[in-house]
Amino acid sequence: MTIIQSIGDLRTLAKRRIPKAIFDYADGGSYGERTLRRNAADLDDISFRQRVMVDVSDVSLATTLLGAPVSMPLAIAPTGLAGFFHADGEILGARAAAAFGIPFCLSTMSICSIEDVRAATNQPFWFQQYLMRDRAFNQELIDRARAAQCSALVLTLDLQVLGQRWRDKPNGLSIPPRLTLRNAFDLATKPVWARGVLFGKRRTFGNLAGRIGGLNKIGSLAEWTATQFDASANWRDVDWVRGRWPGKLILKGVLDAEDARLAVTAGADAIVVSNHGGRQLDGAPSTISVLSEIAAAVDGRCEVLFDGGIRSGQDIAKALALGARGALIGKSFLYALAAGGQAGVTRALEILRDELRVTLSLTGTTRVSDAGPHILRSRDR
Repeated sequence: MTIIQSIGDLRTLAKRRIPKAIFDYADGGSYGERTLRRNAADLDDISFRQRVMVDVSDVSLATTLLGAPVSMPLAIAPTGLAGFFHADGEILGARAAAAFGIPFCLSTMSICSIEDVRAATNQPFWFQQYLMRDRAFNQELIDRARAAQCSALVLTLDLQVLGQRWRDKPNGLSIPPRLTLRNAFDLATKPVWARGVLFGKRRTFGNLAGRIGGLNKIGSLAEWTATQFDASANWRDVDWVRGRWPGKLILKGVLDAEDARLAVTAGADAIVVSNHGGRQLDGAPSTISVLSEIAAAVDGRCEVLFDGGIRSGQDIAKALALGARGALIGKSFLYALAAGGQAGVTRALEILRDELRVTLSLTGTTRVSDAGPHILRSRDR
C-alpha cells in the first residue's frame, strides 16, 4: 500500500501511472525551463519566523475569494488536457473541489466540455478562456459559461503566442491519444490509464468540438494556437470581454506592477500573479519574487491570487504573507488527478490544508487574514 504524505508522493505515483508524454506535458516548462525552476527555488528560499507560546488551539483557514466563502484560500487552476490525466478528469476535479469547499476553474482546452462539467456537478465553477481571433467564438464561450452559471470568468493574458515546450515534441503527444510504435511499450505498462482514456468516451477538446478539425498532433495544436490565439490582443480587447461578461472577472498572467494597475483600470475583480507555470516566457521572474510589488501596486483595489510552484501548504502560507488573497494549483492538481482520480485530488487538498494549518500555527497565526510579512524571517532577493 502506497502512503501518500506529500504532493511529491503524488507526483511520483503519477509518473508511474500515466504515459510519459502526458506526464511531461504537466511537469515541464518552456525552452530551458529556467522560469519553471525559479518558481520552486524562490519559494524554497523564503524562511518563516517560528513563534512559540501563542494560543493556536483554534486555527481557521476559512476565508472568501471574490466574495464567496471558501474552506481555505485555494482554488484549482485551469489546466488544459486534464481529462488525459484521468478519464473525465475535469469532472472529477470539479467534484473534489466542490466537496472541499474551494473553487474549480475549467480550461477552454479541457477534455470535458463546459456542459459536461455543469451536468455532473452541483456547485458553480469558474471558466477560463483566451482572447482568440474569432471574436464570435469568444462570445460563444462567454454565452456558454453564463448558461452554465459559472461564477467567474478567468481571462488568460499571457498566451498570445505559444512558448516552445521542448519535452512535448519528441514525446509525440497526440490529440486524441493513440497507440503508435513509439509509445506502444509505455502504454502497455499503463493498462488502467489506457482503458479509461485511450478507449474512453471523451478524448478530444470538448469545448472546441467542430472548431479544430483534423487536429491529431501536438504540432497541429501549436499551429492552431498560432492561427487562433490573437497576437494583436490588447487592453481594448479586455474591455470588450468586460463589457460582455456581467459576473466576476479574473485576469490571469500578470507578472508586472504596471500591468497590474492596468488590470484594475480594465475592471478586473481579481488578478492572478502567474508566469503560466514556467511554460511561456523562459527567463521571466518567479511569481513569488514579484508578488509583493504587484500587491502593493493593486493596493486593495482588486483581489490578488497567486500561482506558480505551489507544492505545499507552506508555499500557500508564503504567498499569503506576501500579499495574495489565495493561491491556485495547476501541476499539483494534475499529479493528484493522475495518481488517484477524484480521491487523489481530495488527498492533495487534505495535504495542503493540513500543512497550511500547521504552518500558520507554528508562526503564531490563527486566521489566514492575519498572515503577513511579519511571519517571514528572511527572503533572498
